[in-house]
Amino acid sequence: MPKSKNVFTVAHRVSEHDRVNANRHRGGILWFTGLSGAGKSTLAIELEKALFARRYQVYTLDGDNVRQGLNTDLGFSHEDRTENIRRIGEVAALFAEAGFVVVTAFISPYRADRARIRAAHPKYFNQIFISASLEVCEARDSKGLYRRTRAGDLKDFTGVSAPYEPSPPSSRSRAAKNRSKPASPTCSPSSSGAFRSSKGTDPGSSRFCF
Repeated sequence: MPKSKNVFTVAHRVSEHDRVNANRHRGGILWFTGLSGAGKSTLAIELEKALFARRYQVYTLDGDNVRQGLNTDLGFSHEDRTENIRRIGEVAALFAEAGFVVVTAFISPYRADRARIRAAHPKYFNQIFISASLEVCEARDSKGLYRRTRAGDLKDFTGVSAPYEPSPPSSRSRAAKNRSKPASPTCSPSSSGAFRSSKGTDPGSSRFCF
């Protein structure tokens, strides 16, 4: 809720239906979550490229990039991580309302933070857990963060000195396994403008549909 009571909603004169007709697809959020080194950013960037080639309005929000601008004032404490994800959730929702497919790549380790975004924007939010073990992620260590954490240089590092809280099986979450090099995602638009993905969908979960 806004701190001020003097805030009013401004109605748009371009409807969601208008945007769907113009873009020929709906907006939505693909929320990639998982350990550092799991392949979230790599997969997100490849997916963005693949969808853009198919004329989708698409944009990737990456954790490192956002912390160089919007969230430069935040660190990695529990409180700062929660605020980081809250801000990104709202930014992603604005993109989705504008008709974009937003691909986000954030560790987002806390279950409650992800659930809060889902509850606030249920028609847009789709969670994808990039499944890679701690051993695989630490062996990759492309940024040297695991090595620095083990040496005691970094604190509050997810998977080592801070937790990753998986979502319960009943939540709308998909698991995409990433054991080695991330492959380009297989995706195709349907005749209705919906987006389908064949990447490791959990049994019983709904398909991506924008």
